[in-house]
Amino acid sequence: MQNALLIGLSRQMTLERQMDVIANNVANANTNGFKADHSLFEEYLNSNAREDNFLSSDRRVSYVQDRGTFRDIAQGPMEPTNNPLDMAVDGNAYFAVQANGAERYTRDGKFSLNSTGQLVTSDGNLVLGTSGPITFQPTDHDINVAPDGTITVLEGTARTDSIRGKIRMVSFDDPTKLTKLGANLYDAGGATQQADTKSAVRQGYIEKSNVNAVGEMGRMVEVMRSYTAIANLLQQQSDLHKSAIEKLADVPA
Repeated sequence: MQNALLIGLSRQMTLERQMDVIANNVANANTNGFKADHSLFEEYLNSNAREDNFLSSDRRVSYVQDRGTFRDIAQGPMEPTNNPLDMAVDGNAYFAVQANGAERYTRDGKFSLNSTGQLVTSDGNLVLGTSGPITFQPTDHDINVAPDGTITVLEGTARTDSIRGKIRMVSFDDPTKLTKLGANLYDAGGATQQADTKSAVRQGYIEKSNVNAVGEMGRMVEVMRSYTAIANLLQQQSDLHKSAIEKLADVPA
């Protein structure tokens, strides 16, 4: 009888974890460049049930164990913005930025200029080029970003292009090993940088979140129904336990 309670509790604990992951995905459904997470569970087998009235195939005591989460690194949809400073990576690479004195990575290409003319993210972190931060002059106009990340402008009344830098795109052997830091930033974690000649920069576009909001809401309903069903099962087991104790107490002396 105790096994049913413990198995039910193990499933409820993993459902709570799954609900947290789903809620975080839903909350970031409109976050640029966000990559969805998904829960990963496994069966954990304990020693066999000892009661002789169980068939051999029913003696396994199977719990649910939380293995963690895995990241969906699929590219999100591209949305045109008509802003020449907005950029999206078409491919597996990440933008390199400088945050808190260290190099970090992001897929969020919602860029702008700060008060000193430097290209920054929406949180004010410096966007890194192949030669460091990218700085524009006050008279720059007609900004153009080539697919390889080279940024050219027309300065003042000049009729020839001036190069302001080249966007640094970084690829990894296994992007799922990148560590999420919050604020749409990643640390390299256990991933290793590698050359990537396939990724390209698309100017005037933003990569949206790859979260499927409708699918996540459906999963949220499934989790709630499962949690309720197990809660009912645990209540029935508790009532059965209570009834058994009461009947034992009624045995005449």
